[in-house]
Amino acid sequence: MARTFALACRMIPGEVRDDVYMLYLVFRTLDDAVDEGRPDAEARVRAVEAWAAGCPAAETPEVAALDRLAARHPLPRWAFAHFCAGMRSDMAGEALRDEWEVDRYCYRVAGTVGLVMSRVLGAREPRRADRAAVLLGQAMQRTNILRDIDEDASGGRVYVAEGTLRRFGGPDALAPGARAALLRDQIARADDLYRRAAPGIALLRRGRRAVVSATAMYREILRQIERDGYGARPGRAVVPRSRKLVLVARAGTLLR
Repeated sequence: MARTFALACRMIPGEVRDDVYMLYLVFRTLDDAVDEGRPDAEARVRAVEAWAAGCPAAETPEVAALDRLAARHPLPRWAFAHFCAGMRSDMAGEALRDEWEVDRYCYRVAGTVGLVMSRVLGAREPRRADRAAVLLGQAMQRTNILRDIDEDASGGRVYVAEGTLRRFGGPDALAPGARAALLRDQIARADDLYRRAAPGIALLRRGRRAVVSATAMYREILRQIERDGYGARPGRAVVPRSRKLVLVARAGTLLR
């Protein structure tokens, strides 16, 4: 996500680019602290939870950044509370039992990010734009899950729903060379979210090209998984930078 975000962020209008980048760092550093099991992760999540609730919060880097951003933008604090619920789910190693729980998890850890970004960029018809931003975040998180199956498994984490695994043959359905049917099913779910999110991008007041570009680059990961034989071999699906640049160029033409 970091490389894709960096490439797309260059197209954010200058008056909000620094704020968008700062907001991304808030989410990214908190997520990294949790994923890497850092000793201060729980305290940093707790501080953002307190900030989201409007209570006195410890002066963490995330809280300091949020105070600065909230002075310039109407940040929905409840969205940060929901993001922290996703972080706590990761810290607890909670299993995802069905597709509804996967959708809820994806909303918490990524749909909230899209929603807050939408508020910073500004939008006509905010309610419609919020819904589309949530769907786009969920689509990107489902893409992350499919891209990182082997990496997550090596760390003892599984983000595919338990019910879906049973439907495709159990835990072995995630093994390289045996997961094509499962991946086809999960790619179709992610593609549907991208499709439903797409009309909302036109509602943004700023940064439309950046969001279209990020969406195209991220969705291309799904196409790369398909080209790689639906997980026939272990490892991440990687979209070459040259391909990303082509997608960015096409994004510009789509907005004309």
